[in-house]
Amino acid sequence: MSTPIRVVLVDDQALFRAGIRMLIGSQPDLEVVGEASDGREAIGVVRETRPDVVLMDIRMPVLDGIAATAELLGDPNPPRIVMLTTFDLDEAAARAIRQGASGFLLKDAEPEFLLSAIRTVHAGSAVIAAAATHDLFTRFSDAAPAPVPDAYGTLTDREREIFALAARGLSNAEIAEREFLSEATVKTHISRILGKLSLRDRVQLVVFAFRHGLV
Repeated sequence: MSTPIRVVLVDDQALFRAGIRMLIGSQPDLEVVGEASDGREAIGVVRETRPDVVLMDIRMPVLDGIAATAELLGDPNPPRIVMLTTFDLDEAAARAIRQGASGFLLKDAEPEFLLSAIRTVHAGSAVIAAAATHDLFTRFSDAAPAPVPDAYGTLTDREREIFALAARGLSNAEIAEREFLSEATVKTHISRILGKLSLRDRVQLVVFAFRHGLV
């Protein structure tokens, strides 16, 4: 059996952490390796335990999840960080994603969705709430677009088409149906796009598109 995905839980509500810990503990491929009740404590726990994925509450005492995320993402080989929020359109979540968080989840998400999200973000090749991320940035992204990097010019015409659809939050299956391609072909194109643009995942692709006025 492969090594379980190592998870750290960060939330100031002990009861919430206990529930998530029990849920994750019921899965053979997942393991909780640490917990923290505020952002400052989280930084120490994450650096000590080196998890694969961190579930990080946004609003906490001492140090909030946004500041903790920014600090952790400055470390070498940081974990994937997923923000936990009670609002589906949360400006704080948008700020965290701009800093490099891998997405966000609502705290009242269905258990199976939360488990799937952990596995998805650990795999690094699929989207956590990409459509929701698109909606989030549509609402909270009012800054003037930055110049488009030269790297974008290296995309082929087909890659630009797929980039545009992915930036709107479409899944591989939706893009495949729209472009009359196989899902495997779409996945290959997405991987090439991410590589050319030096992006980590699909959520950061959405961020890139909004940052440079490509949506």
